[in-house]
Amino acid sequence: MMRRARSSSSAAALVSITLAALCAGDATNALAQRPPSSAEVKAYRGLHAAAATGDVSEIARLIAAGADREARDGNGRTPLHVAAFSRQYDAARALMRGGANPNALDAQRYDVVTIASVADDPRMLQVAFEGGASARNVTSPYDGTALIAAAHLGHDEVVTMLIRAGAPLDHVNNLGWTALIESIVLGDGGPRHTATLQALVAAGANPNLPDRQGATPLALARARGYASMVQILEQAGGR
Repeated sequence: MMRRARSSSSAAALVSITLAALCAGDATNALAQRPPSSAEVKAYRGLHAAAATGDVSEIARLIAAGADREARDGNGRTPLHVAAFSRQYDAARALMRGGANPNALDAQRYDVVTIASVADDPRMLQVAFEGGASARNVTSPYDGTALIAAAHLGHDEVVTMLIRAGAPLDHVNNLGWTALIESIVLGDGGPRHTATLQALVAAGANPNLPDRQGATPLALARARGYASMVQILEQAGGR
Protein backbone atom coordinates (compact mmCIF):
# COMPACT_ATOMS: atom_id res chain seq x y z
CA MET A 1 0.00 0.00 0.00
CA MET A 2 2.85 2.38 0.84
CA ARG A 3 4.39 1.74 -2.61
CA ARG A 4 1.09 2.52 -4.34
CA ALA A 5 0.63 5.76 -2.38
CA ARG A 6 4.15 6.91 -3.19
CA SER A 7 3.63 6.05 -6.88
CA SER A 8 0.33 7.94 -7.01
CA SER A 9 1.86 11.00 -5.34
CA SER A 10 4.73 10.99 -7.82
CA ALA A 11 2.36 10.62 -10.77
CA ALA A 12 0.25 13.53 -9.50
CA ALA A 13 3.33 15.73 -9.22
CA LEU A 14 4.46 14.86 -12.73
CA VAL A 15 1.01 15.60 -14.16
CA SER A 16 0.92 18.96 -12.37
CA ILE A 17 4.32 19.94 -13.76
CA THR A 18 3.38 18.92 -17.29
CA LEU A 19 0.02 20.70 -17.16
CA ALA A 20 1.66 23.87 -15.87
CA ALA A 21 4.10 23.82 -18.78
CA LEU A 22 1.28 23.15 -21.22
CA CYS A 23 -0.79 26.04 -19.90
CA ALA A 24 2.21 28.37 -20.07
CA GLY A 25 2.75 27.39 -23.69
CA ASP A 26 -0.89 28.15 -24.46
CA ALA A 27 -0.73 31.62 -22.92
CA THR A 28 -0.18 33.20 -26.32
CA ASN A 29 -2.82 30.97 -27.95
CA ALA A 30 -0.14 30.05 -30.46
CA LEU A 31 -1.15 26.41 -30.45
CA ALA A 32 -4.92 26.74 -30.28
CA GLN A 33 -7.36 26.36 -33.12
CA ARG A 34 -8.26 29.72 -34.60
CA PRO A 35 -11.77 30.04 -35.99
CA PRO A 36 -12.19 32.97 -38.38
CA SER A 37 -12.82 36.20 -36.52
CA SER A 38 -15.82 38.37 -37.37
CA ALA A 39 -13.44 40.81 -39.07
CA GLU A 40 -11.96 38.04 -41.18
CA VAL A 41 -15.39 36.77 -42.19
CA LYS A 42 -16.45 40.30 -43.15
CA ALA A 43 -13.35 40.64 -45.34
CA TYR A 44 -13.75 37.27 -47.08
CA ARG A 45 -14.39 37.14 -50.79
CA GLY A 46 -15.01 34.30 -53.24
CA LEU A 47 -15.12 30.75 -51.92
CA HIS A 48 -14.15 31.77 -48.40
CA ALA A 49 -17.14 34.10 -48.21
CA ALA A 50 -19.48 31.52 -49.71
CA ALA A 51 -18.23 28.88 -47.28
CA ALA A 52 -18.71 31.14 -44.27
CA THR A 53 -22.31 31.95 -45.21
CA GLY A 54 -23.22 28.51 -46.54
CA ASP A 55 -24.00 29.76 -50.04
CA VAL A 56 -23.98 26.43 -51.90
CA SER A 57 -25.07 27.84 -55.25
CA GLU A 58 -22.27 30.41 -55.14
CA ILE A 59 -19.77 27.68 -54.27
CA ALA A 60 -20.88 25.69 -57.31
CA ARG A 61 -20.72 28.77 -59.54
CA LEU A 62 -17.24 29.75 -58.37
CA ILE A 63 -15.84 26.24 -58.70
CA ALA A 64 -17.29 25.95 -62.22
CA ALA A 65 -15.60 29.27 -63.05
CA GLY A 66 -12.23 27.89 -61.90
CA ALA A 67 -11.93 29.31 -58.40
CA ASP A 68 -9.07 27.88 -56.35
CA ARG A 69 -10.57 25.32 -53.95
CA GLU A 70 -7.38 25.40 -51.87
CA ALA A 71 -7.05 29.18 -51.56
CA ARG A 72 -5.76 30.20 -48.14
CA ASP A 73 -6.72 33.06 -45.85
CA GLY A 74 -4.30 34.78 -43.48
CA ASN A 75 -4.27 31.80 -41.12
CA GLY A 76 -3.89 29.18 -43.81
CA ARG A 77 -7.57 28.21 -43.76
CA THR A 78 -9.08 26.86 -46.95
CA PRO A 79 -12.77 27.46 -47.71
CA LEU A 80 -13.41 23.95 -46.36
CA HIS A 81 -11.82 24.84 -43.01
CA VAL A 82 -14.03 27.92 -42.89
CA ALA A 83 -17.14 25.82 -43.60
CA ALA A 84 -16.16 23.43 -40.79
CA PHE A 85 -15.56 26.20 -38.28
CA SER A 86 -18.85 27.83 -39.32
CA ARG A 87 -20.87 24.58 -39.12
CA GLN A 88 -21.93 25.03 -42.73
CA TYR A 89 -22.62 21.39 -43.54
CA ASP A 90 -24.02 21.77 -47.05
CA ALA A 91 -21.18 24.14 -47.96
CA ALA A 92 -18.63 21.59 -46.78
CA ARG A 93 -20.31 18.91 -48.88
CA ALA A 94 -20.35 21.17 -51.93
CA LEU A 95 -16.68 22.04 -51.56
CA MET A 96 -15.59 18.42 -51.26
CA ARG A 97 -17.81 17.38 -54.16
CA GLY A 98 -16.14 20.16 -56.11
CA GLY A 99 -12.67 18.77 -55.39
CA ALA A 100 -11.59 20.48 -52.17
CA ASN A 101 -8.96 18.51 -50.29
CA PRO A 102 -10.71 16.98 -47.24
CA ASN A 103 -7.36 16.44 -45.48
CA ALA A 104 -5.81 19.89 -45.88
CA LEU A 105 -4.16 21.43 -42.81
CA ASP A 106 -4.41 25.07 -41.76
CA ALA A 107 -1.56 27.14 -40.30
CA GLN A 108 -1.94 25.45 -36.90
CA ARG A 109 -1.99 22.06 -38.68
CA TYR A 110 -5.66 21.34 -38.01
CA ASP A 111 -7.83 19.50 -40.52
CA VAL A 112 -11.63 19.45 -40.78
CA VAL A 113 -11.83 16.19 -38.79
CA THR A 114 -9.96 17.71 -35.86
CA ILE A 115 -11.91 20.97 -36.15
CA ALA A 116 -15.20 19.05 -35.96
CA SER A 117 -13.90 16.86 -33.14
CA VAL A 118 -12.84 19.82 -30.99
CA ALA A 119 -16.18 21.52 -31.69
CA ASP A 120 -18.06 18.37 -30.58
CA ASP A 121 -19.80 18.41 -33.95
CA PRO A 122 -20.69 14.83 -34.97
CA ARG A 123 -22.67 16.06 -37.96
CA MET A 124 -19.69 17.86 -39.50
CA LEU A 125 -17.51 14.89 -38.68
CA GLN A 126 -19.83 12.62 -40.63
CA VAL A 127 -19.88 15.06 -43.56
CA ALA A 128 -16.06 15.09 -43.52
CA PHE A 129 -15.85 11.30 -43.57
CA GLU A 130 -18.37 11.08 -46.41
CA GLY A 131 -16.17 13.51 -48.35
CA GLY A 132 -13.04 11.40 -47.93
CA ALA A 133 -11.47 12.88 -44.80
CA SER A 134 -9.27 10.56 -42.74
CA ALA A 135 -9.34 9.93 -39.00
CA ARG A 136 -5.68 8.90 -39.19
CA ASN A 137 -4.14 12.29 -39.94
CA VAL A 138 -1.44 13.63 -37.62
CA THR A 139 -2.60 17.12 -36.76
CA SER A 140 -1.95 20.12 -34.52
CA PRO A 141 1.33 21.54 -33.19
CA TYR A 142 1.24 18.65 -30.69
CA ASP A 143 1.68 16.04 -33.47
CA GLY A 144 -1.54 14.51 -32.25
CA THR A 145 -4.73 13.21 -33.82
CA ALA A 146 -8.39 14.14 -33.79
CA LEU A 147 -8.93 11.22 -31.42
CA ILE A 148 -6.49 12.62 -28.88
CA ALA A 149 -8.14 16.04 -29.11
CA ALA A 150 -11.63 14.59 -28.65
CA ALA A 151 -10.50 12.39 -25.76
CA HIS A 152 -8.92 15.39 -24.04
CA LEU A 153 -12.28 17.18 -24.20
CA GLY A 154 -14.44 14.18 -23.31
CA HIS A 155 -16.38 14.29 -26.56
CA ASP A 156 -17.47 10.68 -26.20
CA GLU A 157 -19.78 10.46 -29.24
CA VAL A 158 -17.08 11.92 -31.46
CA VAL A 159 -14.52 9.53 -29.95
CA THR A 160 -16.74 6.58 -30.88
CA MET A 161 -17.11 7.87 -34.45
CA LEU A 162 -13.35 8.35 -34.79
CA ILE A 163 -12.66 4.85 -33.50
CA ARG A 164 -15.11 3.41 -36.03
CA ALA A 165 -13.37 5.41 -38.76
CA GLY A 166 -10.01 3.81 -37.96
CA ALA A 167 -8.33 6.45 -35.82
CA PRO A 168 -5.03 5.15 -34.40
CA LEU A 169 -5.77 4.16 -30.82
CA ASP A 170 -2.25 4.32 -29.40
CA HIS A 171 -0.74 7.30 -31.22
CA VAL A 172 1.59 9.23 -28.91
CA ASN A 173 1.76 13.00 -29.32
CA ASN A 174 4.78 15.18 -28.60
CA LEU A 175 3.69 15.58 -24.98
CA GLY A 176 4.14 11.84 -24.60
CA TRP A 177 0.40 11.25 -24.24
CA THR A 178 -2.07 8.92 -25.94
CA ALA A 179 -5.79 9.55 -26.28
CA LEU A 180 -6.32 7.27 -23.29
CA ILE A 181 -3.90 9.26 -21.14
CA GLU A 182 -5.38 12.60 -22.22
CA SER A 183 -8.86 11.44 -21.23
CA ILE A 184 -7.43 11.13 -17.72
CA VAL A 185 -4.90 13.92 -17.24
CA LEU A 186 -6.82 16.59 -19.16
CA GLY A 187 -10.26 15.30 -18.20
CA ASP A 188 -12.44 15.95 -15.18
CA GLY A 189 -13.23 12.35 -14.29
CA GLY A 190 -16.89 12.97 -15.09
CA PRO A 191 -19.35 10.90 -17.13
CA ARG A 192 -18.18 11.98 -20.59
CA HIS A 193 -14.48 11.53 -19.94
CA THR A 194 -15.21 8.20 -18.28
CA ALA A 195 -17.31 7.12 -21.28
CA THR A 196 -14.43 8.21 -23.51
CA LEU A 197 -11.98 6.06 -21.57
CA GLN A 198 -14.38 3.11 -21.68
CA ALA A 199 -14.76 3.44 -25.46
CA LEU A 200 -10.99 3.53 -25.97
CA VAL A 201 -10.40 0.50 -23.75
CA ALA A 202 -13.24 -1.44 -25.39
CA ALA A 203 -11.77 -0.68 -28.82
CA GLY A 204 -8.40 -2.12 -27.81
CA ALA A 205 -6.35 0.91 -26.73
CA ASN A 206 -3.35 -0.24 -24.70
CA PRO A 207 -4.14 0.41 -21.01
CA ASN A 208 -0.49 0.13 -20.02
CA LEU A 209 1.26 2.58 -22.34
CA PRO A 210 2.92 5.03 -19.94
CA ASP A 211 3.67 8.70 -20.36
CA ARG A 212 7.25 9.80 -20.89
CA GLN A 213 7.82 9.93 -17.11
CA GLY A 214 6.81 6.26 -16.87
CA ALA A 215 3.43 6.82 -15.23
CA THR A 216 0.79 4.38 -16.47
CA PRO A 217 -2.84 5.36 -17.12
CA LEU A 218 -3.84 3.46 -13.97
CA ALA A 219 -1.33 5.37 -11.83
CA LEU A 220 -2.50 8.66 -13.33
CA ALA A 221 -6.16 7.86 -12.68
CA ARG A 222 -5.39 6.84 -9.10
CA ALA A 223 -3.38 10.02 -8.55
CA ARG A 224 -6.36 12.11 -9.61
CA GLY A 225 -8.87 10.09 -7.59
CA TYR A 226 -10.96 9.04 -10.59
CA ALA A 227 -12.47 5.87 -9.13
CA SER A 228 -14.60 4.92 -12.15
CA MET A 229 -11.61 5.26 -14.46
CA VAL A 230 -9.48 3.21 -12.07
CA GLN A 231 -12.08 0.43 -12.15
CA ILE A 232 -12.22 0.43 -15.97
CA LEU A 233 -8.44 0.26 -16.24
CA GLU A 234 -8.08 -2.45 -13.62
CA GLN A 235 -10.71 -4.57 -15.40
CA ALA A 236 -8.78 -4.04 -18.66
CA GLY A 237 -5.56 -5.35 -17.12
CA GLY A 238 -4.03 -1.99 -16.26
CA ARG A 239 -0.99 -2.04 -14.02
